[in-house]
Amino acid sequence: MKITILGSFPPLRGISSYCFELTRSIIKHTCQVEFISFRKMYPTFLYPGRDLKDDHSFPKLHSPNLRVKRNIVWYNPIGWIREGLRCKASILHAQWWSLPLAPIYLCFCVIFKLRRKPVVFTIHNVMSHERSPIFFLISKLLFFFGDHFIVHSKLNKQQLIDQFGIHPDSISQIPHGPLNLQINSNADPDAIRAQMGFTPEHKVILLFGAIRPYKGVDTAISAFSRVARQFPEARLLIVGKLWQSWTPYESMIRQYGIEEQVVTHLGYIPSADVHRYFLACDLVILPYHHFDSQSGVGGTAISFRKPMIVSQTGGLPDLVLDHRAKIPPNDPMALGNSIIRCLEDPGLLMKLVKDADTIADILSWKGIAKQTIQVYESLIR
Repeated sequence: MKITILGSFPPLRGISSYCFELTRSIIKHTCQVEFISFRKMYPTFLYPGRDLKDDHSFPKLHSPNLRVKRNIVWYNPIGWIREGLRCKASILHAQWWSLPLAPIYLCFCVIFKLRRKPVVFTIHNVMSHERSPIFFLISKLLFFFGDHFIVHSKLNKQQLIDQFGIHPDSISQIPHGPLNLQINSNADPDAIRAQMGFTPEHKVILLFGAIRPYKGVDTAISAFSRVARQFPEARLLIVGKLWQSWTPYESMIRQYGIEEQVVTHLGYIPSADVHRYFLACDLVILPYHHFDSQSGVGGTAISFRKPMIVSQTGGLPDLVLDHRAKIPPNDPMALGNSIIRCLEDPGLLMKLVKDADTIADILSWKGIAKQTIQVYESLIR
């Protein structure tokens, strides 16, 4: 079976970690994958982080079943058409997540449909995080060309049915798997903690990922102010690229008087360094205000078997089994209480670690590949 996947692939950033794991799992099942990636995705001014440099620290993926093409540039429509016509695959699997890429995706979808070849969409954000009406309208246009749709959560599936009128039989819910490419088996957690200035007594709570309004950084800081009073040895480690001003959060930290207990690394973290922060922490929190899908940060935490506390929104509750680790969105008191409960009860932390092991089996890439290939087979027959 020959498949064309359209998305971002290392050394690009975007959703490359997911695409890497998906591709790696599919090519193990004798599928030949032609991955269409980008040389230049879109102009820097359209990217809120203002930094689109390639990340060459990703691991390499070599296989006779994989060919990666990085010829697409955002300003060359002739190149889009040429690459689309050159595709030899029987099916297009488009990874949809970013509005500036819409013209390129539309071009590929039209070419495949004119050649009477099916189109599958994996939709990473059915609705944009900022709830943009333009994203909705463009997605509706693109989805007209889709034969089948893959989403990561029940909420995503319901959104496709209610908002886009897509028939349930044309939607498959396939989870976002663990991001095992981040694991560094040679790393020493104790040495990494020491390098970051943490002692064995410190209880490190990690908030990881791009700093964006919906991520609940304000909720985390407010909740941690309560935690810090009860556990002076606790540390809140905030790591991620700024997509907004840090000033309001800095003011909150000063207001609560927890400057010495909040540690920040505000910048893009290369793939090869991600493991450092997950190995250094004792607990991961995802206090998102709203979220519809599943989380790459959550997938990384699962890879490292880290206990997590998550908001009850979108697919985040699927990442934990214990109800004590699920909190209402935008509720600092509930988050603070949940963190305190975890720090007070080593048995609960251990249970959450074991639960992460169970979740990793449920979200295995072997199962994800099998379900995805079944979608391909149902359309090619």
